[in-house]
Amino acid sequence: MSRNFELLQTLGKEGMLLDAAAVALIDQKIHRPASEPVAAKEPQLKLEPKEREELTKLAQRIFLHPGTEAPRVVVFAATEPGNGCSSICACAAELLAAQVSGSVCLVDANLRNPGLHRQFAVENLYGLTDALRGSEPLLKFARAMSRSNLWLVSCGSSAEAALPLLSSDGMRRRIAELRAAVDYVLIDASAMNVSNDATALAASADGLVMVLKANSSRRETVRKTVHDLQAAQVRVLGAVLNQRTFPIPESIYNRL
Repeated sequence: MSRNFELLQTLGKEGMLLDAAAVALIDQKIHRPASEPVAAKEPQLKLEPKEREELTKLAQRIFLHPGTEAPRVVVFAATEPGNGCSSICACAAELLAAQVSGSVCLVDANLRNPGLHRQFAVENLYGLTDALRGSEPLLKFARAMSRSNLWLVSCGSSAEAALPLLSSDGMRRRIAELRAAVDYVLIDASAMNVSNDATALAASADGLVMVLKANSSRRETVRKTVHDLQAAQVRVLGAVLNQRTFPIPESIYNRL
């Protein structure tokens, strides 16, 4: 049995494990009536069919899981840099927006290595850091993406200088502001072996999704990360094993 397959089993016991490969909306909720159909637009991010299937399952199981109070504000963070977290977060947001009529907002809080603006090939002239330094509503710094219900708040200017603001009361107020204004919020955070940014952000969110890398993320490290998150009273919603090159048996995959 390979190390990666053992990692899948171990994490499966801790929580759900899934597999992958200026806006005029201030002081009002970004929401379309439930009866209004979702526009059938061509996705901006290109995915292989299998990747699309698995990331769609990710969005459904995290945000649309029946029978429970599904999370609405979720932090995505890699266990270490280079795991593809920004790509997973961006794709999950776009696929979620394709399935719901409510609003979806992506926030780039990875101030150490911002990447969401590159995922969508847009400029990073203003964003989260500018909002944290000012008093204007955060959604003023959002921009519309390919779908009418998908928005991006990029990192913004002078990211390194704004790092202390991520654990401030101001950031907690901004997350609460988004929760009141948007139906679903996905926050991309720095790798957890680099900083405690993700833990601080997740404390104000509904939970955190870890992004692992096949043949790289070590089981012991991941288990310690889960333990540390739980000790900080952060809800671990699950994990995504990225860049997997071996198949998971269908009987096992269906139980994930």
